Amino acid sequence: MLTALLCLLAPAGEPRVLILGIDGLRPDALAAAETPHLDRLRGAGTYFSATDIRKPDRMAEADTVSGPGWCNVLTGVFPDKHAVLDNGFENHRLADFPHVFARLKQARPDARAAQFATWKPLEEIVLSAADASGDFSPDKKDYTLDDYEQSDAAAADAAVAELTDHDPTLLILYQGQTDVAGHKHGFHPTIKKYVSAIETVDAAVGRVLAAVESRPGRADEDWLVIVCTDHGGIGTGHGGGHNAPDVRGVFLIVSGDGAARGVSEEPTYQVDVVATALKHLGVDPPEDWKLDGHPVGLN
Repeated sequence: MLTALLCLLAPAGEPRVLILGIDGLRPDALAAAETPHLDRLRGAGTYFSATDIRKPDRMAEADTVSGPGWCNVLTGVFPDKHAVLDNGFENHRLADFPHVFARLKQARPDARAAQFATWKPLEEIVLSAADASGDFSPDKKDYTLDDYEQSDAAAADAAVAELTDHDPTLLILYQGQTDVAGHKHGFHPTIKKYVSAIETVDAAVGRVLAAVESRPGRADEDWLVIVCTDHGGIGTGHGGGHNAPDVRGVFLIVSGDGAARGVSEEPTYQVDVVATALKHLGVDPPEDWKLDGHPVGLN
């Protein structure tokens, strides 16, 4: 079944990228969970075990929370450039250092870009130049973990529909229930609710990967899948974790035909996601984009 879902050894074709962003996912909890789909991606690519959400010489003022983390991931630059220091997004510079979709469209105007998420700022503040997008976050402030599970499922359904009905070049799916579970119950591999949320996300990932494999033109497409997160956590939080390995230490998975295989302890950073995606898509970033990341995990 899994082999059918992930025929990542098919002949190379037109490059496509799927980025799976899973909020607040500690690597040790990922290892403890039953995640057959994420495990399969890991086996079909490179697992980077030494990814850091910060770099010592780059803007120590940025807090270890989702705003800076996802802006690192989605813009390919550190906070000293995008200027998102917390979840308030005050005085950000996202017009100067925009979402990866805007960069992709500069190089390939006809490329189709889609993003579906369950954290409102990603849609309302960070996102730009999307052909399709959606904010599926719960519509009430006192949401429960069950509410977030339903919202994540709706976002995954939208990603499946995008893959079924359209022709995306770059597709981003964000899942937030892992972070919600961590805040409500604890970020740790021994916390059952946290691990269960990871397993629920994995099931959603499986549905999206099945949609990739079911595409009529799949044999002529070269999909690269990147899995990333914004931070880990300690107890029920992660803010102020500048010197906390369980907050700062995250991971990257780069998987697909064009990916190398194995586990790497090479230092990597969240900003490497954009550089890796653009490289696979055949985009050579000009110097004036001032990207901080570098392509990783590609053959």
